[in-house]
Amino acid sequence: MSTNIDFNKPITVDMVHNVMLDEINEAYQKTEGFPTYDLTRGMAFAALLLCLKAQDIERKQDVDNLVGDELTRVVFQRRGTERKKATHATGYITVIQGNGIISIGNIFESESGLQFVATETKDVSAGSRVAIECVSTGTKGNVPKGSITKMPVTLAGIISITNEAATINGEDEERDDDLRQRYYEELREPATSGNTFHYKQWAKEVEGVGEANVIPLWNGDNTVKVVLIDSDRQPASTDLVNLVQAYIDPNSSGTGEGKAPVGAYCTVVSAQPVRISVNINGVIKSENTTASIIKGKLEKKIKEYLKQIAFKQDYVSVAQIGAIIINTDGIEDYDSYRVNGSTTRINLTKEQVAILGQIEVTVNE
Repeated sequence: MSTNIDFNKPITVDMVHNVMLDEINEAYQKTEGFPTYDLTRGMAFAALLLCLKAQDIERKQDVDNLVGDELTRVVFQRRGTERKKATHATGYITVIQGNGIISIGNIFESESGLQFVATETKDVSAGSRVAIECVSTGTKGNVPKGSITKMPVTLAGIISITNEAATINGEDEERDDDLRQRYYEELREPATSGNTFHYKQWAKEVEGVGEANVIPLWNGDNTVKVVLIDSDRQPASTDLVNLVQAYIDPNSSGTGEGKAPVGAYCTVVSAQPVRISVNINGVIKSENTTASIIKGKLEKKIKEYLKQIAFKQDYVSVAQIGAIIINTDGIEDYDSYRVNGSTTRINLTKEQVAILGQIEVTVNE
């Protein structure tokens, strides 16, 4: 049977129809306007739909081609890997002036209109703190201190409030790339019987954890240290560390009350930050830009690079940062640059994560 269809290219109705006509005996008239042509033309449209559906099914067999709900469904069906859900940021508001009662569900609001609700009922006066939770999920709920100052519904006796510390632990739904990577890790790094891969898997099952390093026998026999970074590839917060600790081995007791087996003493810690500062001298810039614009672009690109290598590479490449600099829009050339005052790679241990420090850009006038 002959075929003129190249399945590596987009399939058209003409391609399908031509195959049909090729398979019909030459005794029949097959030009447009004759029954053989017209009848097979209609069938070609139906066959094209089947071809496209078959191509789509084939494409979706590869997890790398899946996104969103399809990715969520397939990795769960194949491996039981669940996408981590978005979480609500939490924190406290402090009464600045007034006294009265704040009840569960009372609403407070940030300057940008983001709403938070009280999660406890409490008699309050000036200086009292009340636990709150963001109504919306995600990182947008992590607002800086002094942001929550409004009360959309007046509360009797309460004159003014604020948050004296930032709200924390608001996490976005796990990104497709992170879920896909976790799925592949579970396939390639078999977690069983409390091995190293098992501790890594347990840590990454907790919402908010981006990556984890596992250090066995760090403090003698039957001891394990788990080092965390969050989903933004930054050092983990104290609350996140506590959540993972309670999930794997509550209070590092070794009693098997968490995921870790009896007799295994697990200690969960945050990665220690290593600030990466970059100084660029003698920059020749494009005409329609400024040093501050260039600096902003560099900050974005270098942050992304540091996120990509977090817990994946045990050094920060000065050469890679140089490539980022020269490929940044607005920079035509430069004289020299230093990373943490050096021109050699910055080595990292399994307990460290690189985060962006200061960027200084000196422009040739």
